[in-house]
Amino acid sequence: MGFLSRRTGRRRGEPRDGDATTTTTFGGWVRGVGVDILTMAAMGAVGLGVYNAHPAPTRSFPLTFQDGEIVYPSFAYPLRHEIIPIYAAALLASLIPIFIVLVFQLRVRSFWDANNAILGILYSLIGAAVFQVFLKWLIGGLRPHFLSVCQPQVPDGVAGNGFKQIMFDRRVCTGDPKEVDDSLESFPSGHSTAAFAGFVFLYLYLNAKLKVFSNHHPAFWKLIVVYAPILGATLITGTLTIDEYHNWYDCFAGAVIGSVFAFSSYRMVYASVWDFRFNHVPLRRDVPFAYAGMEGWVAGSQTFTRSAGWGTSAGVSGGAPFDATSALGGPGATGYNEGGIHQRQQHGYTRNNAVV
Repeated sequence: MGFLSRRTGRRRGEPRDGDATTTTTFGGWVRGVGVDILTMAAMGAVGLGVYNAHPAPTRSFPLTFQDGEIVYPSFAYPLRHEIIPIYAAALLASLIPIFIVLVFQLRVRSFWDANNAILGILYSLIGAAVFQVFLKWLIGGLRPHFLSVCQPQVPDGVAGNGFKQIMFDRRVCTGDPKEVDDSLESFPSGHSTAAFAGFVFLYLYLNAKLKVFSNHHPAFWKLIVVYAPILGATLITGTLTIDEYHNWYDCFAGAVIGSVFAFSSYRMVYASVWDFRFNHVPLRRDVPFAYAGMEGWVAGSQTFTRSAGWGTSAGVSGGAPFDATSALGGPGATGYNEGGIHQRQQHGYTRNNAVV
């Protein structure tokens, strides 16, 4: 019989439609996420290989005008130590969200919630990192300290190229080749990519579990908590303009990349991003979540807050104009709640003849 039930045909520990409150065996978990683990390891290896590769393009850059004035002083800043090294940014963006997810399990108490949140964080961080290292390698750009690292010296009799022959390439650089390679890969910022990939995911998780953007008026402290990760990501990104490791547009591009992967990864592992009725519900790999008529049932678990009936069996009905309700006949439409009750009864989500 193995892990399958003769009566239901489901694997042991595998829930009914939409039930994300059960656990599973270790073997079942490995079968479910094993491909993802191998994929993440492979992508990590690819990203590391690209990160250590020499810059693909050969960029031209101006040095000085004929009167000796530096053409772009914005690339002549001194080389300084990073305030936050890239490894520290990656650790902060991964370990802090994972730690908070685990702390929330003291009340949420859901294996699948912890599983999906941690995997989602890793999806976001690894996917964004690989995306940005390919851009660094194939496009890149000059760091603010490029000229200090390059230490250009034009041999006598050698003319530049381009208009007025003021453009040169890295062949005039006399500095450390590894530092020159790094100074040619400014775009996009890896720090800001990692920071926003991890902390924007945490922002979405906190909003879902605390129900800040929901159907009731939450306490102000919850808004502060939800936006604290965005502040952290912005501070990490901002340090890159202080230590002159990145231009502002490098930081902005990294923030966009990280945020896109955070939103995408969150939606992969949870039933919604913004629909407050479902955005706290972790999804299963092989068991589809039935949205229709489920809003009351899912309110009884998976949230950290207990305000306005959340986290209890009080239930939630209705929704905002832009949420999943519109796909189910329209929010607030006549008969919607009655239809939801009927569908929940059909699927067996009742307790003592009362909708749970």
